Amino acid sequence: MKDVAALAGVSLKTVSRVVNNESTVNEELASRVRLAAAQLHYQPNISASALRRLDGRSSTIAVLLEDLSNPFSATIYRSVEEVAIRRSVVVVGGSFEEDPERELTLTAAMSRHRVDGFIMAPASRDHSYLAREQRAGTPFVFVDRPPVNLEADCVLSDSRDGVTRATRHLLRYGHRRIAFLGDLTTIYTSQERFAGFRDAMSEAGLSVDPTLVHLDLRTAPAAEHVVGRLLDSANPPTALFAGQNLVLMGALRAIRSRHLQQRVAVVGFDDLIMADLLEPAVTVVAQNPERIAREAATLLFCRLDGDTSPVREVVVPSELVIRGSGEIPAPSVV
Repeated sequence: MKDVAALAGVSLKTVSRVVNNESTVNEELASRVRLAAAQLHYQPNISASALRRLDGRSSTIAVLLEDLSNPFSATIYRSVEEVAIRRSVVVVGGSFEEDPERELTLTAAMSRHRVDGFIMAPASRDHSYLAREQRAGTPFVFVDRPPVNLEADCVLSDSRDGVTRATRHLLRYGHRRIAFLGDLTTIYTSQERFAGFRDAMSEAGLSVDPTLVHLDLRTAPAAEHVVGRLLDSANPPTALFAGQNLVLMGALRAIRSRHLQQRVAVVGFDDLIMADLLEPAVTVVAQNPERIAREAATLLFCRLDGDTSPVREVVVPSELVIRGSGEIPAPSVV
C-alpha cells in the first residue's frame, strides 16, 4: 500500500479508503490510486486487513456439508456462493462424511482461520462445543438437520411430511407391500423420513412389515444388493420408497437389471440428474436446495449485520414430482 501511495502521490490513508470502497475519496484521487494499484499489480491482503479492522472480519464464511460431491450438497454450496459473492465474501467448504470427529476437526480449523460465520449440515448429535465460538460472536446456521444442545438458526426441508405424501401416493395405486430403504438411523433427516413412512402406513390402517424395512444404507451398491434380495424373494414388494438419492440409484439399478421397471413402483427422496429421461421417468420427493441455501445465507448475513432477534427455524416445502415410476399400479389393481 505504501508503494501504491507513493506512485499515486497520495497518503496511505487515501489508498486504504479506496481499497475499502469508501465513498469519501475524491474521484480524481481514487482513479490515481486504482491506476497505481493496477501498474503495481497490487492485491489487498484480506487476512492482514482483518487483523487491523475493529470488527476482525475476514470476509470469509465456511459451508460445511455432508459430502460436497453429492448433488444436493453441491447445489447448496453453489447457491450460498451466489449470495456471498454479491457481498464480496469468499466461501470455503468441506465435507463431514457423516463423521463426528471430522466435524470437530473441520470446524476447529475454520475457526482458527477466523471465518466470519458457518453454514453447516452437522454429523454429530451434540453441538454444545460450538457455544464458546458463538459467544465470541461467530454466527452458525444449520441446514438439513437442526442443532442439538445449541441455540442457532436452522433451515430444514419438510422431510417427514414429504415422505408421508409420497407413501400415500403409492397406497392410492393399490400398493400394500411397500419397501422402505433408509439412510443412517443416526441422521435426523433419515429418522424423519422413516417416521413419515410409518405415519402414512398407520393412517391407512396398515402395519409396517419389518422384512421390508432396510435402514443404514449409505451407498448405491449397498442399496442395489438389498433391493436385489427383496425382488428375488418369494414374496417381493410391489413398490419401493428410497429415502436418499444414492439409495435411489442403487434401487433403480436392481430393478432395471431384472427388467422390472414397468412392474415395480418406485419413489425416491431427492431428485437425480436425468431422472426424467429414464423409462419410466422417476417420481421423486424433490427438495429445493437452492431455496434452502438462499434462506441459510440470508439468515447468516443478517446475523453478521447485527441481527440479534431470537433464533429462527425455516422449513422449506418439498414437492412430489410425478413422472411415472411412482404411478405403476399394484398387480392386484391392474
